[in-house]
Amino acid sequence: MKVDVLLGLQWGDEGKGKIVDVLTPKYDIIARFQGGPNAGHTLEFEGKKHVLHTIPSGIFRDGVMNLVGNGVVIDPVIFQAELDKLKPFNIDIPSRLIISKKAHLILPTHRILDAASEAAKGKNKIGSTLKGIGPTYMDKTGRNGLRVGDIYSPKFEERYNALVDKHKSMLERFPDFKYNLDELEGPWLDAIEKLKELDAVDSEQYINNAIKAGKKVLAEGAQGTMLDIDFGTYPFVTSSNTVTAGTCTGLGVAPTKIGDVIGIFKAYCTRVGSGPFPTELEDEVGEKIRKEGSEFGATTGRPRRCGWIDLPQLKYAIMINGVSELSMMKADVLDNFETIMACTHYMIDGVRCDYFPYDVTDVEIVPVYEEIKAWNCDTTKLSSMQDAPAELKAYVEYLEQKLEVPITVVSVGPDRTQTLNNKKVLA
Repeated sequence: MKVDVLLGLQWGDEGKGKIVDVLTPKYDIIARFQGGPNAGHTLEFEGKKHVLHTIPSGIFRDGVMNLVGNGVVIDPVIFQAELDKLKPFNIDIPSRLIISKKAHLILPTHRILDAASEAAKGKNKIGSTLKGIGPTYMDKTGRNGLRVGDIYSPKFEERYNALVDKHKSMLERFPDFKYNLDELEGPWLDAIEKLKELDAVDSEQYINNAIKAGKKVLAEGAQGTMLDIDFGTYPFVTSSNTVTAGTCTGLGVAPTKIGDVIGIFKAYCTRVGSGPFPTELEDEVGEKIRKEGSEFGATTGRPRRCGWIDLPQLKYAIMINGVSELSMMKADVLDNFETIMACTHYMIDGVRCDYFPYDVTDVEIVPVYEEIKAWNCDTTKLSSMQDAPAELKAYVEYLEQKLEVPITVVSVGPDRTQTLNNKKVLA
């Protein structure tokens, strides 16, 4: 067996959680491979909305194991809050959720450092979610981090205090930034004790043994390709590898064990926080997309920047990830449009550019669009692509031709039932 991968192809918020939830019955294990509580994966079913930050999106399905992999960073307080929200659903958490011993811990001082650093940047803010993600990954690469496996060590308190002392010395660089560590530290240490109630495993052994045993595994990515630390719109990116390659390092899976790669994208485009966004619409059309799509961050609540679909950007993401099939999300958001636009290429300093270039921050990018007739009708009650309006079918076929990858799923609403199969194979 091989590990299938599901990830976002834009700047995050594509709807990955919903598709993981829909696909979970096909799998034995759902494994998060990177990111942390800066992620917000939204699932909706039976009239209820659920937002997960660290816990994999297969947690609501019986008989499926959910693994938080070594590439993930965990805030024990936020993690415990997620678990508490699951209590009303009578989920047997210990039988469905395990954590890698190699996953790194977000300390209270990581969050304080994140806030202090972001505040000091002023107008040059990255757009951090202030969850301590960046400082935690910095300690990981700096070989100073604390991991889940450390909480069982008799030297845990010593290691914790040493790292906190290091952070306090770093905070001296921000003399005007005020913080109260005591009010954060108590709940954090309590949450560490709760974390010990879950099974911590050697996750790379667990995953590879499962593969050998013929188990079906789906690796769940967080954020999106354009936020990847190497291939995203640097420096306005997250601190981990959000692309397919991150599965290998974030779970301990060899490249030869990667199977299908499912790329998730919106029928338009959004971004939260600072950074380049070539097709952004800062007008009434962008505001209409935001309103129709309820485009506010699941983690931060911040309004998302909205724009038309960007084909050079999507082609870039498909190439980097080796995408084998696509899921188009939130097609219903475009239900009330007469026409929609698709960016086919850019003009940069008078030169045509058909790909996503290195410098998208300090140059003026002019997107060039093709106009497409929209369906201008309600699609939220569709149960089959066969019954979809001709214009929606034409939009899907247009994107398939441009992107050269089949679109196998079209989402027309937030509920798991509002998911249309489009199994037509490219000619």
